[in-house]
Amino acid sequence: MKRSWIILSSMVLLMVSCKMGKNYKGTDVVVPNSFGEPGQPYTGITDTVNTDSLSYLTSEALQWWGLFNDPVLDSLVKVAEKNNKNLLVTAENILQARYQLNIQNAEFLPKFNLQGSAQRGNFLFNQVRTESDFFNLGAGLNWELDFWGKYRRLSEAARNELLGSEFGYRNLRISLYSQVAETYFSLLEAKALLEIGEKNKALRDSMLGIIQERYDKGIIPMIDVNQAEIQYAIAASSVPFYQRRLVQIQNTLNVLCGRLPQPIETTSELKEMNYEIDLPVGEPYRLLARRPDLLELEARLIAQNARIGAAQANRLPAISVSGLLGVGAQNVEQLSFADPIWYIAGSISGPIFYWGQLKRQVDIERSRRFQRLFQYEQGVLVAFQEIENLRIQVITLKEQIEIGENRVRSALNAQMLSRERYAKGVTSYLEFLESQRQAFDAEIELAGYRRELLATYAQLYKALGGGWQNDQQP
Repeated sequence: MKRSWIILSSMVLLMVSCKMGKNYKGTDVVVPNSFGEPGQPYTGITDTVNTDSLSYLTSEALQWWGLFNDPVLDSLVKVAEKNNKNLLVTAENILQARYQLNIQNAEFLPKFNLQGSAQRGNFLFNQVRTESDFFNLGAGLNWELDFWGKYRRLSEAARNELLGSEFGYRNLRISLYSQVAETYFSLLEAKALLEIGEKNKALRDSMLGIIQERYDKGIIPMIDVNQAEIQYAIAASSVPFYQRRLVQIQNTLNVLCGRLPQPIETTSELKEMNYEIDLPVGEPYRLLARRPDLLELEARLIAQNARIGAAQANRLPAISVSGLLGVGAQNVEQLSFADPIWYIAGSISGPIFYWGQLKRQVDIERSRRFQRLFQYEQGVLVAFQEIENLRIQVITLKEQIEIGENRVRSALNAQMLSRERYAKGVTSYLEFLESQRQAFDAEIELAGYRRELLATYAQLYKALGGGWQNDQQP
């Protein structure tokens, strides 16, 4: 008995320790020393990055939009997180991957089958053909031992596919926050543009009335009236355009929130938003552990690496155990477990000559691993590109906003002065029209810069992997 336990323990230990394929050792990735500064890049190994699973994004780190101090934006993000249909679809992907892991892990265990039959016929016994019945009922067992680690590799692949699904959900969640914020900023811009359009329309309407009176008194020619009517029509046509755009943006925002179209009341104005936000981008190397899309790509790479081992194990013999325990009799009343039917057997079977099919399958899995590796490396390059593009975009947009604000002040003052000059007959109406056009264009352009900077903050939040907290913050 002692010898049997030693043999059994040795077989189990050998079976657990034997696993085909190479374990994942990380991936070499070239990363810059810092963002926006010249320096020699270096090679980092992703296996040394502490991804801390899915616990990095705490609720405090996620609520970056609180920097804008806008309760409407805060409520929209929370509604979208709860009701967005695409996010709910992705959550189901996690559930399916979890079930798939459970299915795969069941391959480690023996499978039991219930079987039974009832027969009647003229069987040949001792050269005499007689009619008889035969009934049997039993349970069968079939168990393929994971001697070469095939099922362990497939379980590893399924486990990392599950992890990839979770990272994919996290990436979509971050993208949703960013998209809601960007759309909300577009909504504020649309309301600002509508206000500018209505103000300009009212200004040109009042000016048209003054010019019409001056024409009626014979002070100015008819061409001034025509020019005023044209300018009023231009300003008036912008109002329904901005009204249409406003409603369309509201509808887009409502779809993101998973609800039917409805008006969205805002409490903030575009010009009142916070445009001075400090962005602790951190070290480039840590970006590999922050961005969920990169973590998802790496998890898929690890899963594919495990499938190579499973394909290699398919080329080796399979060791199985089978058995049966049941009862049989010539009538149902005689079925009894007092004298059961049983057997237990072990078998080994393996491929000898498959014309290279199994070897080519290993080659296919290795090729797929290279695909996953190249996809991961491309994702890293794109991630650093996004950070650099957005970083310089923030810097330059702040400069453009400052210039735009000065331009608006000067344009509005020039519009006021030219109106007074025209009313006193010092200058022509064309000068006043030109000052009106420049003021209108300046206000429109400034609103666009402001919306673009706010949207860039949201995009940078996403590019950094979500959350702007540094190591010193709780």
